[in-house]
Amino acid sequence: MTDLTSLTLAEARKGLDSKTFTSLELTDAHLKAIEEARALNAFVLETPDQARTMAREADAKITKGEGGPLAGIPLGIKDLFATKDVRTTACSKILGNFVPPYESTVTSQLWRDGAVMLGKLNNDEFAMGSSNETSCFGPVGNPWRREGSNTTLVPGGSSGGSASAVAALLCMGATATDTGGSIRQPAAFTATVGIKPTYGRCSRWGIVAFASSLDQAGPIARTTRDAAILLRSMAGHDPKDTTSVDIPVPDYEAAIGRSVKGMKIGIPREYRLDGMPAEIEKLWSEGAEWLKAAGAELVEVSLPHTKYALPAYYIVAPAEASSNLARYDGVRYGLRVPGKSIGELYENTRAEGFGAEVRRRVMIGTYVLSAGYYDAYYIRAQRVRTLIKKDFEDCFAKGVHAILTPATPSAAFGIGEKGGADPVEMYLNDIFTVTVNMAGLPGIAVPAGKDAQGLPLGLQLIGRPFDEETLFSLGEVIEQAAGRFTPVRWW
Repeated sequence: MTDLTSLTLAEARKGLDSKTFTSLELTDAHLKAIEEARALNAFVLETPDQARTMAREADAKITKGEGGPLAGIPLGIKDLFATKDVRTTACSKILGNFVPPYESTVTSQLWRDGAVMLGKLNNDEFAMGSSNETSCFGPVGNPWRREGSNTTLVPGGSSGGSASAVAALLCMGATATDTGGSIRQPAAFTATVGIKPTYGRCSRWGIVAFASSLDQAGPIARTTRDAAILLRSMAGHDPKDTTSVDIPVPDYEAAIGRSVKGMKIGIPREYRLDGMPAEIEKLWSEGAEWLKAAGAELVEVSLPHTKYALPAYYIVAPAEASSNLARYDGVRYGLRVPGKSIGELYENTRAEGFGAEVRRRVMIGTYVLSAGYYDAYYIRAQRVRTLIKKDFEDCFAKGVHAILTPATPSAAFGIGEKGGADPVEMYLNDIFTVTVNMAGLPGIAVPAGKDAQGLPLGLQLIGRPFDEETLFSLGEVIEQAAGRFTPVRWW
């Protein structure tokens, strides 16, 4: 029998249905893989007892013919999702050993459909980061390495644990969140598939908040089909989240293999950056040719306000973060560092509980929301956001079905190589992804090739609101043309 961990989610589902193996066998294989891959630091909490209990329950239901769409499938959960009676920290000291008495809507839907929880996955602290180096549990290692090098690379962030675990075959899929590229950038760095759905497609209830108008949950998986299967379970209206949209969830898997003939694909001229590596440019051209060969029509489009997206994002996101993180004060839950007064207790708790990047963003956010600066920064950034959204609307109004861009400006880099002296260097990693969050659109990253050092590179497709199906169809074309890549095991 094939090694159970090397199966795709769709293949595992078939094997479970045909009783070729049990969920318990599948779960045990992944638990063993997790134990052997602790050098990657992808999991911050392993839940083997709970996983085996859930697997046995899934096996019993499958035997009775009552298994759900994800019956018996072992998944990893980003540590930003509240899991009932299982520690949830957002990878921050300030949450200490917080154990939620409730379950996030997204994870409760995965359990409803029969999935098995292997444990909680590492992420950048409060999802603030592009490399998964800001976690209080330490950085995550990328399963990929440069050819002939032993340097450990970052897996991207903030969902680095999710991407690393899926790429290293430690779980069949993972939950993730994307505020400015935190699903798509790690997917591109690890040769996995990640989709950020339209804002409002998945409930945010029970997910630790970073920037409420930008955050969106989505899956990271090995293939476009696997991502489609997971998104169907994760998506749906939730009355507990006022930003959740009440529209039917399509069968995303049915979009896999659907013809893309006649679709118009926009190539935005503003994404051709000065100094962009030649291999990224080449990959982008190849991806466009693959879509053209499948019957799609390529059209050049303009998104004129793209150059303002990154600065506007780094005003809006920290502003919302400073507001959301005000609740972590040492009074109600999590870390408490005593002081002589209530003010000192707040100061001591937050100084010790928040890492450097979180403190930086809270300070920026508080500054741009303060009297005298609110209009100059925050209001202007919101106006820019409206213009960015209108750029996309104008493209789609001209009959464009999706927009093709690079996912990242480079392949994965080494731990500690970027952002040490200049945080802006790290922020530039989000240059191709933040526009999608600012406009609330769906975006998918699909593995499309490798750089000269043998590291994976991804392409991004941006879609119309609530048209994730088109992205799955187009993403599958790129996946089939590029083939699948797996890292050489070193851990």
